[in-house]
Amino acid sequence: MKPQPIIFSDLDGTLLDYHTYSFTAALPALECIKEKNIPLVFCSSKTRAEIERWRATFNNAHPFISENGGGIFIPRPYFSEDNLKTVAQRQERDAYTVLMLGTPYPVLRRALEELRKEDFEVKGFGDMDITEVAQITELGPEEATLAKSREFDEPFVFSGKQTRFDALLATIEEKGLHCIAGGRLLHLTGKNDKGKAVAILTELYRRQFGEVVTCALGDSPNDFPMLEQVDYPILVRNHQGKHDSRIMVPNLIKADGIGPAGWAKAVLSIIHDRL
Repeated sequence: MKPQPIIFSDLDGTLLDYHTYSFTAALPALECIKEKNIPLVFCSSKTRAEIERWRATFNNAHPFISENGGGIFIPRPYFSEDNLKTVAQRQERDAYTVLMLGTPYPVLRRALEELRKEDFEVKGFGDMDITEVAQITELGPEEATLAKSREFDEPFVFSGKQTRFDALLATIEEKGLHCIAGGRLLHLTGKNDKGKAVAILTELYRRQFGEVVTCALGDSPNDFPMLEQVDYPILVRNHQGKHDSRIMVPNLIKADGIGPAGWAKAVLSIIHDRL
């Protein structure tokens, strides 16, 4: 019996076009995934509310990973109760079993306020109104509202001198937190990351199905931990048409295409040749 394939995917700049959020170029691969009944797990810096909207768009009923690995949301019922009962930091919330991996948002907000008091010029989503979040993210007002509904991750901008940036990173680490760079914004998080969440979810799939084979697709440095965890790591070209040179993992596959176009080519190739 063949191993069960699992595909993990970033959204912004990967499955979704960086500027327009179009996924038209990915449609042939998305159809192939559905035909073969392969779980497609979204793994994004987006919030639960944002990802739920995209899950509805794609008619996706699989688990998802929000806010750079802060939370794993598993629809009920998806995995068996025996599978889930030994999982730590588990909560039942709405229609999900939620695995809480990240630092709670109020803790992150207090840390950002402390950084300002320490003379770091930082401004987070919690300091911005909907209009400002929409401008900085290039989202519409409704989407910006969803982006502000944070649970485990505070996007922020740093407007200080570049000579203070290293000190900012060091101070964040001293607080027991972490700063993720990449994309339009910096992200203040706990010690969670996409890779830790992917490893936990992969083990749950393994318990449910037996042998599995995993693939992940991303485009930026915050995807590095996720790509490290899978059998087939795939790097798509970013919106500048380049493969991010900071991402180096063993057996890295570099997709020939920007965003969803590269995503589709790589997924179809992997499905036909390796999964």
